[in-house]
Amino acid sequence: MSNISYYTAEGLQKLKAELAELKTKGRAGVARQLAEARDKGDLSENAEYDAAKDAQGHLELKIAKMEEIVGNARLIDESGLDASKALILSKVKIKNLKNNMVLDYTLVAEEEANLATGKISVKSPIGKGLLGKSVGDVADITVPAGKLQFEILEISR
Repeated sequence: MSNISYYTAEGLQKLKAELAELKTKGRAGVARQLAEARDKGDLSENAEYDAAKDAQGHLELKIAKMEEIVGNARLIDESGLDASKALILSKVKIKNLKNNMVLDYTLVAEEEANLATGKISVKSPIGKGLLGKSVGDVADITVPAGKLQFEILEISR
């Protein structure tokens, strides 16, 4: 089963750069660790060699996972998105109806989410609850702390 995810041009470029760094600098660092451990003698009782082999395994697993993510990544065509509904890449201004707090979020792919910059994943509870809603709609969202209601005040690109 393929897990297709949608990315902005910036987010996809960041993913590709991280993958390239893992393949070059990451692999070179692990190879250096292996060589240093190998130089210390008997490999059967060499804890440093075992640790370096473990690090190599973890790195290769991470690279394989990143390659799968990049392979299933799709660039979002912003021109075809409906600006009247909350969709991926929408900037959404919402009001918490419980405490009247107004929040601004941009809906993004899971790997691009960063709450500190106001980017939330479309796979998060709030992101899922906002998808497809229009200005004036009230979204009932269940989060770990309970049930919240948000009114959609504004949607922009």
